[in-house]
Amino acid sequence: MTRVLSALVLLPIVLGVVWFLPPIGTLVLALIAAALAFVEYAALASSLGATVPRAIPGAAVLGACAALGSGWTIVDVILMTALITIAATAVGAERMGPEVLGDSAAAIFPAIYIGLPLGALAAVRATAGREAVLLIMGVIVISDSAQYYTGRAFGKRPLAPTISPKKTREGAIGGIIFGTLAFAIGATFVFPTAPVLLVVLVGASISALGIVGDLFESLLKRSAGVKDSGAIIPGHGGVLDRIDSWLFAAPVYYVFVRYLRF
Repeated sequence: MTRVLSALVLLPIVLGVVWFLPPIGTLVLALIAAALAFVEYAALASSLGATVPRAIPGAAVLGACAALGSGWTIVDVILMTALITIAATAVGAERMGPEVLGDSAAAIFPAIYIGLPLGALAAVRATAGREAVLLIMGVIVISDSAQYYTGRAFGKRPLAPTISPKKTREGAIGGIIFGTLAFAIGATFVFPTAPVLLVVLVGASISALGIVGDLFESLLKRSAGVKDSGAIIPGHGGVLDRIDSWLFAAPVYYVFVRYLRF
């Protein structure tokens, strides 16, 4: 019941922001999600033995998200500045040992893993409209649901048993098939001039990468020995738990929307 109530509260908020507010509303929502997801990521990194300070990496996450979501051509500057600053901080700390490289990599990673994908979703809202954002949201939801029900009905072979024992190859295939169909149907209204073959390839890629994104976050959690990335959403865990599929699917969708659609 808690899980259902949380969804009934959050879903109208997200849909309302995307549909009724101007693009800046989606960007603000993305920034909030990025900030919360980064805090959860930093906690996971700490459980894995990596030290991720909040200030510089957090600023890089928000900066990358805001720059890409706003269409600013300074994303590269933000990432390079963050990298240099993180490296300079490591030099200033004068810590020796193998953890230096691990900590530095863990500190710059969230800007790419969290900031850029969420910024890409905000950029899609600004360049292709609210329908385009709702399309990828719908595809991810349909693909996730299809994975679950197809897996329960036909699942026999585990997909990644050490990472997510309940996921099956049959469920993944079902998720990709139904996700691709959902994208193909939706694209006829949102991107009517896009080539059919391209639409099918993008739909399959979005669905497949959504599965990979989910498994990657599960890998982080299992490695850290935790069930959820956080507890901010009752019944659902953390923000990172809710957006893990989007983080891998959004970049491909962004490339399609910005560079490939006709």
